Amino acid sequence: MATRLQPADAVTIGVGLTGSLAAYEMVQSGVKVVGLERGAERETVPDFQSPAIHDELRYSIRKAFMQDNAKVAVTFRNNSDQTALPIRRWESFLPGQGLGGSFVHWNGQSFRAQVADFVLRSHTIQRYGQKFLDACGPELTIQDWGVTYDELEPYYDRFEYLCGVSGKAGNIKGQIRPGGNPFEAPRAREYPNPPLKETYFGAIFRKGAESLGYHPYPQPSSNLSRPYTNPLGIKLEACVFCGFCERYACEHYAKASPQTIVLPVLLKNSNYELRTNCEVLRINLDSTGKKATGVTYVDGAGREFEQPAEIVFITAFPLNNVRTLLLSGIGKPYDPRTGEGVVGRNYCYQTTGGPTVFMDESININPFMSSGAPGTMIDDFSGDNFDHANMNPPFIGGQYVGSIMTGGRPIEFHPTPPGTPPWGLEWKRAVARHYNHTILIQQHGTSMSSRLNYLDLDPTYKDAWGQPLLRMTFDFPENDVRMSQYIVDKVVEIGRAMGGKIVVRGGTKRPYTTTVYQSTHNAGGAVMGDDPKTSAVNRYLQCWDVPNVFSLGGSAFPQNIAYNYSITIGALTYWALDAINPWCRHDLPPPPSCGGGRHARPSRGHHLGPGSERRPSG
Repeated sequence: MATRLQPADAVTIGVGLTGSLAAYEMVQSGVKVVGLERGAERETVPDFQSPAIHDELRYSIRKAFMQDNAKVAVTFRNNSDQTALPIRRWESFLPGQGLGGSFVHWNGQSFRAQVADFVLRSHTIQRYGQKFLDACGPELTIQDWGVTYDELEPYYDRFEYLCGVSGKAGNIKGQIRPGGNPFEAPRAREYPNPPLKETYFGAIFRKGAESLGYHPYPQPSSNLSRPYTNPLGIKLEACVFCGFCERYACEHYAKASPQTIVLPVLLKNSNYELRTNCEVLRINLDSTGKKATGVTYVDGAGREFEQPAEIVFITAFPLNNVRTLLLSGIGKPYDPRTGEGVVGRNYCYQTTGGPTVFMDESININPFMSSGAPGTMIDDFSGDNFDHANMNPPFIGGQYVGSIMTGGRPIEFHPTPPGTPPWGLEWKRAVARHYNHTILIQQHGTSMSSRLNYLDLDPTYKDAWGQPLLRMTFDFPENDVRMSQYIVDKVVEIGRAMGGKIVVRGGTKRPYTTTVYQSTHNAGGAVMGDDPKTSAVNRYLQCWDVPNVFSLGGSAFPQNIAYNYSITIGALTYWALDAINPWCRHDLPPPPSCGGGRHARPSRGHHLGPGSERRPSG
């Protein structure tokens, strides 16, 4: 029987990016928050220091920072006619575990979404017509988000300044600026820090892209270009291009992560309590099923506890957000046969690929000198930046393209051209020949939601606590394959313009496999919107069926954008918290700065409405 603990005002399920931000914003208003993290506590010192943090075997190959899939795995199949099997080795995507979550081992690639991304269905129909959209694939279930770019812009700005993003603005208040991305959505001001120094492989890509009339720009990065103190007073340092960024934590305080941008302040606040090694089993509901009363979790010693709370934030990895809703009976599970239900609906991923360019031996790339986001790139083929009207066969969406090499680590990076034996002396000679003379070009793009792709609970496999695993049913929609194959032809031309002796064509193909790394940008499954029939949460990430539960993170994306999604997740989190914060204080003592009195706010049994919209408070 679970031991019932003293009530808290709010609880977060997970203490990564969204969990840290949610807790910080809440405690500033006098709300008492408990943060439950399934992994261990870890800090930059001593846990992330060299030489141990540069152990490629431990972190890149054995995935030391990732979710323990011996205890909680995900099962996978390509379609509903197959039997799903557990993923016992993370390869295609890498859900994190431990304090800071996946935001500890991310690359730091820091993009905003485009204006059209938030109104994708409306935009597509307005520009191309319903008939065109239907031709792209009758199975596509794309929809508008329920929030616009203009509403999110100040929250993008706020989150970029929290992280200290390094970059060069290309569009400030509608004015195109030289040196930046001319296709980006308008921003209010310049990035907080200048872009990172351009790498040699980036300069080669820039020259080739410019020769073909494209518009190269420096990749925005949360690997900092100079020392910086963020608005919370936390100091970060400059990136040293050590080559150990993605899949690794930063030893230098030079990459934005919860440990470097918010946790040092949050953990000192008396209104916050962190509990690690705690596996949340479910959200508890009252007898009506319409109000959460808290959560039940198991600690590292196997003891079961009930943590009562007025507000529950689901702030785990997107896949785990969806699983928590399903295990808790919150929202109607999606049924692909009828198209009804919302939890698990619109699961999507990322469409990646790109050519490999083998250069002359006189060109020394030095791939080992790199950061997590060192790219020089173009946005000419991203989203709807190019005209899709005459595409045959038709497709929507796009990909950004860039030379984004994040480290030439010896176990993982050994490029060889076609025809090279897969092992033996000739393979070794080929690796030695091409290691320092090869440039990878990345294509990274949209993933359209489909009625055929979804998440549900597996009927067979269970976790270490006897609960069903999450089952993933996914394959690339034909729309996305057509999009990627069109763009890769353009990118091969860039590779040749760079002077490549051999350019090996890439591009996305079916079937999707979980055995090769592609992206950790799993999205959807608990999507946001204005219609409870097609969304699990409203525009403030509040569950329609249980209003005092909020699901924050990438699970809210109705379809995935072309870009790495962390900055958009941060902006959405701030957007939601700015509406939630005063609302959740109803019937709670006001913070000292309020000067007494009570806030006349809606009951927690009601949904946030348009009157909750506010500009950023900080």
